[in-house]
This record gives sequence, C-alpha cells and structure tokens, in this order.
Amino acid sequence: LQAGLLPNPRLEVKVDNAAGSGKLNGFEHSEITVQLGQLIEIGGKRAARVNASRISEKLADWDYNSKRLDVLTEVNKAFIEVLKAQHKVSLSEDQIKLGKQFYDAVSERVRTGKVAPIQKIKAGVILSTAKLESKKEKLMLEQYRRKLSSTWGRTISDFVSVVGNLFEISPVPPIETLSQKIPETPYLQRWKTVEDKRKAILALEQSKKTPDITIKGGYRRLEETSDNAITFGVSVPLKFFNRNQGKISEAQNNLAKTKEERRAAEIVINKNFLEAHQALVFAHSQASTLKLETIPAAQKSFDGINEGYRFGKFGFLDVLDSQKILFQTKEQYLDALADYHIALTEVNRMTNGLIYADIISEKSAMENKSK
Repeated sequence: LQAGLLPNPRLEVKVDNAAGSGKLNGFEHSEITVQLGQLIEIGGKRAARVNASRISEKLADWDYNSKRLDVLTEVNKAFIEVLKAQHKVSLSEDQIKLGKQFYDAVSERVRTGKVAPIQKIKAGVILSTAKLESKKEKLMLEQYRRKLSSTWGRTISDFVSVVGNLFEISPVPPIETLSQKIPETPYLQRWKTVEDKRKAILALEQSKKTPDITIKGGYRRLEETSDNAITFGVSVPLKFFNRNQGKISEAQNNLAKTKEERRAAEIVINKNFLEAHQALVFAHSQASTLKLETIPAAQKSFDGINEGYRFGKFGFLDVLDSQKILFQTKEQYLDALADYHIALTEVNRMTNGLIYADIISEKSAMENKSK
C-alpha cells in the first residue's frame, strides 16, 4: 500500500519586501506568493518500488508456510512421543504382571522344597525393579504429555491419552521420487523469491539515477500596484556528484550474496533430506525385522524356558535372561516404530507432503484390490 502512494504536493506561501525599512516598512509594498508544487517521479521509480514490495509480500507468504510446516512437524513428533510412551507404560505393566506370575511360581517351588528360598527373594527384587521401571515410564509419559500440550499453549496436559496406530508402517517410496519434490517446498521456494527481491531492489536503486522533476505553479499579489500574477516553474536536481552509486553497489553485492546463500541452503536441505530418508529406511527395516523375526523368536524362547522351569528343566537365571531379552526386544520395537514415524514426519516436511500422499494412494490401491 505504502509503496504505491504518490508523493504529496507541497504548498509554499512566501512574503517578500515586507516589514523592512524606509518605504518598505509595513506591507504596502510587499509581494505575497502562494505556490503549489508536485514531485513527478521519473525513471520507473514507483513501479520498481511497488514490484519490490509485492515480492516482499510473497516472501512473507513463503516464511509463513515454512513456519507452518515446522510447527506441524514438531506437533507430530510430540504426538508420536506420547503414543510411544503410552505403549511403554503398557509394556511395563505387562512386565509387572509377568513378574508377579514368576514370583508366584518361584514361591510355589520354594514351598515344595524344589529350589532354595533365596530364589524367592531374587524374584521379589526383580518384581520390585519392574514396578520402579513402570513408575519411571509413567513419569516419562507425563513429561511427553506436557510437551505436547505446550504446542497449543498449555503448561498442564488436559487430555487423558492420544489415539493412533504406532504399529502401522508402509514401504518407503524411492528416494528419486521424493527428491523431486524438494524444490517445491517453501524452504527452497523462498530463496528464489529472496533472489527476485534483491533483483527488484537493484532495479529500484538504479531507477534513482534518473532525476525527478518538481512542477510548481501559483498566484502572486503585488500590494504596491494592486496587481496579480501567475507564477510557474520547474525544478530539476543536477546529478553531478550523487548518482546513487553506493546504494547500487550495495544492491549488487546483496544480490550476489543471496545467490551464494541460496546454493548453500540447497546443499543443507538436500543433506538433511538424505539423512532423514536414511533414518526412515533404517527404522522401517529395523521395525520389520523385529516384528517378523526377533520378537517371535524371543517369545518362543521365553515361553519354552518359562514352561520348562515349572518342571525343573531350566534354571532361575535362564528364565530371567529370556524374560529380559523378550522385553528389551519389545522396547526396541517400540523405539524403532517411533523412529520410523518421526523420520516419516521429517521426510514429509522436506517433500511438501508427497510421502503421505504416496502412502495413502498405496493403501487405497490395496483396499480396492482386496475388494
């Protein structure tokens, strides 16, 4: 709005030959001139100024979209952390339940004299440790809940739980497909706009080399003869010394600087994308392996050893080792799932939502095929 406004006219009121000495005493011989002047901008200054301001408005839009993606990404990550913490609390409760069952089984074997009483004490210690671990996980859950609540300005979490499917993962799209969307993100689009703005500023500074014209016109009253007259004139600054050389040089250097900053930003963004994509592929592979191979094997081993312990085929330490491996594996699975979704969120931010669109399309195709 401001850039498109015209210069204001200038009103001049001048009184000559008044309040002097001799016959010029008073206002009988005075000359009163009322004159209006208007600056006329030449050289395309106003158009260049408006163009630069419009590009600034577009740049503000890119900055808004960038910040919007950043906020959505951070909220998504905080949500995933809460979801993972909920599952870890549930897992710790399962561990307490299993520890209680194991404690009861050991107590029964101690009662029948099959094992030494010290094993009952050890089982009690393990159960107590599981309860402490459960309290720790609940404290972590509350911490993550407060972190999520802070994203909408609340210091205290005002919700009971979040709902989401942490266990749902999909194959990662090829990196070639995803990387094609990086230039469309506001993070890189804004740099093109910044470069356009620097060019517009350079054009604006160059337009200032052309001098502007001030047109003046008005009315003059000569009191001595009671005559009236019209005045007019033109004012033009002579650009002998100051031709805006400094501002033009500054604009040229800022344009060159922006081009280098744009190249540096492209390198950093592509580097971050490759790291996020690699983290996504690794997390997907890890989660898939844990789900299909590691957890079933650990569960089968634990079930067999736990059942064999009841009949005296395995010792106390065998049960503890198998139980520890099972729950550690399940924790690793939850961590891998959370890492997958967090990396997915980061890749989505850098590809302007392409990866989510691919996953949704793939799910729709699979559903249609199944129907």
